[in-house]
Amino acid sequence: MKIQGAVLETIGRDRPYADSRPIVVTELDLDPPGPGEVLVRIEAAGVCHSDLSVVDGNRERPVPMLLGHEAAGRIAEVGPGVADVFVGQRVVMTFLPRCGTCSACSTEGRLPCQPGSATNNAGTLLSGATRLRRGDSVVNHHLGVSGFASCTVVDRRSVVVVDDDVPPDVAAVLGCAVLTGGGAVVNAGRPGPGESVMVVGLGGVGMAALLTALALHNGEVIGVDMVAEKRARARTAGASAYSPQQVAEYGITASVVIEAAGSARALETACAATAVGGTTVTVGLPAPSARAAISPLSLVGGARSIVGSYLGSAVPERDIPKYAQMWREGRLPVEELITSRIQLSQINAAMDELANGNAVRQVIVFDQNRELS
Repeated sequence: MKIQGAVLETIGRDRPYADSRPIVVTELDLDPPGPGEVLVRIEAAGVCHSDLSVVDGNRERPVPMLLGHEAAGRIAEVGPGVADVFVGQRVVMTFLPRCGTCSACSTEGRLPCQPGSATNNAGTLLSGATRLRRGDSVVNHHLGVSGFASCTVVDRRSVVVVDDDVPPDVAAVLGCAVLTGGGAVVNAGRPGPGESVMVVGLGGVGMAALLTALALHNGEVIGVDMVAEKRARARTAGASAYSPQQVAEYGITASVVIEAAGSARALETACAATAVGGTTVTVGLPAPSARAAISPLSLVGGARSIVGSYLGSAVPERDIPKYAQMWREGRLPVEELITSRIQLSQINAAMDELANGNAVRQVIVFDQNRELS
């Protein structure tokens, strides 16, 4: 079938991307779903820093690549052997499929699936297959999802069904921002009763962590960001908020500190702000060459821990329904993460907004009334 998709042609072009246009919205051929796969008609897709990190070269991926890993839509077709999801169901896509059989998959989310990680790096689906073509050339998949498109084919293990009352834009954000940020708090940080939580970096993942911490009603929640507007959003949500300079100047600490900025300096800020006996959880993805300066003595002498958490140490089938229920109950206002709703044609400018630190979550909204071709 013919689809429209946003394909990254070249990595590392100069900014602004609205001028250099590394991403081209083009017509592609999408093969039918193979065994264990599903075809999804995309309704909404979030623009995340992990997309930008491929565009700017901080994450090395094969190109051309159809970007997008945070998305939601409705199942339009199921491949052979798929009997537990059905045409018409709304699904959230997750960017790390779990094979369910490797040793990492037995760790309750602590370790990323080994085959899933390998195929994500290779630009294929979990089976090793590709379903995207442009003429005679293969177009690579992004993290097993490729959600910046009118339709996509994914492994069944890359989707989680949600009820129809969850709107498409909310459902999309559950699949990455909330799963990663919320999981950093709930699965990795695990604050106890009365323990404070600090979040360093208030982009989509960081704000999701902050909203999840507020939903737990355990102790004080503190947001940290260099951008005044993002600090204001944190205060509106019910948290305290400071700049990194203020955190250092005032000696502000917390029991659990989440680093969600994806920079070495942010990790240094987070570790320095972790209270005695506390835990630093890092979920940001800086450039591979980035290095942070951390005092080993402060870890030993203060009995502090540093934990790395990928995808919020989540098991998507377990965790996404929990976050959807928290949203349904009004405890987790996911809509507050969405700063704008855009069209697919605006994708290059959206990357500029993200790179400039202006956006929390931009969500691409697709025409739900179009016909499949």
